[in-house]
Amino acid sequence: MPVSLLMFVAFIGITLGITGWAAKRSKETSAFFAASRRIKGWQNGVAVAGDYMSAASFLGIAGIIAFQGYDGFMYSVGWLVAYLTVLLVVAEPLRNAGKYTMADVLAYRLSPRPVRAMAALSTLTVSTFYMIAQMVGAGALVTLLLKDSGISYQMAVVGVGALMIIYVVFGGMLATTWVQIIKAILLMSGTVLLSILVLAHFGFSFAGLFNAVARVTYHENGVEVTRNFLQPGLRFKPPYGALDLISLGLALVFGTAGLPHILVRFYTVPDARTARVSVVWAMALIGSFYIMTTFLGFGAATIVGRDKIADGGGTNMSAPLLAQVLGGEILFAFISSIAFATILAVVAGLTISASTSFAHDVYTNVIHRGGERRPGEEVRVARVTAFVVGAIAIGIAILLGPNANVAFLVGLAFAVAASANLPVIVFSIFWKRFNTRGAVTGLGTGLLASIGLILLSPSIMSVDPPSVTGAARHLIQAPPIFPLENPGILSIPLGFLGALAGNLLGRDRDPGAETRFTELLVRANTGLGAEKATPHPGK
Repeated sequence: MPVSLLMFVAFIGITLGITGWAAKRSKETSAFFAASRRIKGWQNGVAVAGDYMSAASFLGIAGIIAFQGYDGFMYSVGWLVAYLTVLLVVAEPLRNAGKYTMADVLAYRLSPRPVRAMAALSTLTVSTFYMIAQMVGAGALVTLLLKDSGISYQMAVVGVGALMIIYVVFGGMLATTWVQIIKAILLMSGTVLLSILVLAHFGFSFAGLFNAVARVTYHENGVEVTRNFLQPGLRFKPPYGALDLISLGLALVFGTAGLPHILVRFYTVPDARTARVSVVWAMALIGSFYIMTTFLGFGAATIVGRDKIADGGGTNMSAPLLAQVLGGEILFAFISSIAFATILAVVAGLTISASTSFAHDVYTNVIHRGGERRPGEEVRVARVTAFVVGAIAIGIAILLGPNANVAFLVGLAFAVAASANLPVIVFSIFWKRFNTRGAVTGLGTGLLASIGLILLSPSIMSVDPPSVTGAARHLIQAPPIFPLENPGILSIPLGFLGALAGNLLGRDRDPGAETRFTELLVRANTGLGAEKATPHPGK
């Protein structure tokens, strides 16, 4: 058996073992959705980092830096700074005021049915965008690594989707958490090792590395060119480059605080203090990782070369190909297996977030108005939802094909989260006069604005998926109407304005919501009445 395949099988075997162990402990609702709230601060911090450092980070950012230099590094900066928003704005109030989903916080003081319905729609939309990026990366990676075994991109995407569904359906949040912890440790180890090897290639001389980065040679339109990758302008070009960069930064910095699969992680810890501790752990790991993406991207550009990367699988394969050049087939297999673990862990987190939102918010609280359900019914609905969400992500990933850059796709998911979720979360927690109409309008405006602008932007109207033909192909190749790749600079203010306008245009005040605001404020800041950890059986 080839070394690469052996490592893949080993990781899959370990994670399936964890899933089997977790399945015995995930029968109760709290255990399935929130790991019984018994995850320790450092464990949750490592799991949050594992959830956040996705295929977009390891494969996509390294690829963008390798192909577009300094401009690609701006993705790293945005993701690195973003957790300050989570720490300072949402971590503690969310843990104290919610139960399983983001919508719990909104429904605490507002009319639950309309707010939960819109929040669930937003959660499913963001999760699907994010999941598609991971599935594209998975398909490209597995196809490259196992190319001699005849596995196609489509088969790889379906295989990863099936594993993801198994983790969530049987193991719930507990299995997902431990898969993410193992993946984060492996990813940090692999990134540190690759960074050291890149520096060793240049004699541990930063000057030598950056001198090479200043003279990167590759072919462009059949002509050999040499460019300075330390200068901006390779991606964000006039006339809209500066606006696109600002738009991307806004989406990344504010989008993290609205990502459903990150927010639900704060429900797995016993209290708000532990939630804050977990954010600090996550920031330390995430910060170290994104600094090291510089070495991965610049190392790939100078040591492997853009031309070889383009021929060897596209931008997403920059880090694995760098490992192959520096350490041979064994390191290539190790790094690729880490990337595979990264994808599985993040996709599992996204799936459980989406399935929890549908089961808890839509099925239990919208369709059945929060009434009593049969024991285990909510968990069963979540498991069925995991199948449906997984199938949708698999289908769209196959449609897009292996060449879509995963970091770029995730940037769009951040824009949707920042535009729809963050305004409503902030207003609900900090504005006493905020009402149900404002929440529904804000969620709807943010969703429509971000998705509409994405559909009209070069992100969609300039792609060339091979599986799209006929009139549909002609439509998506029309000149883009909205000139920016990321809609955040316009859609985020529209989300806030939508929430503000919906609130102010509703003539009827909601005294109940204003009264419950005081209760929410006390609970969010003190933890009085917050959900507690479920005791171990027999204790």
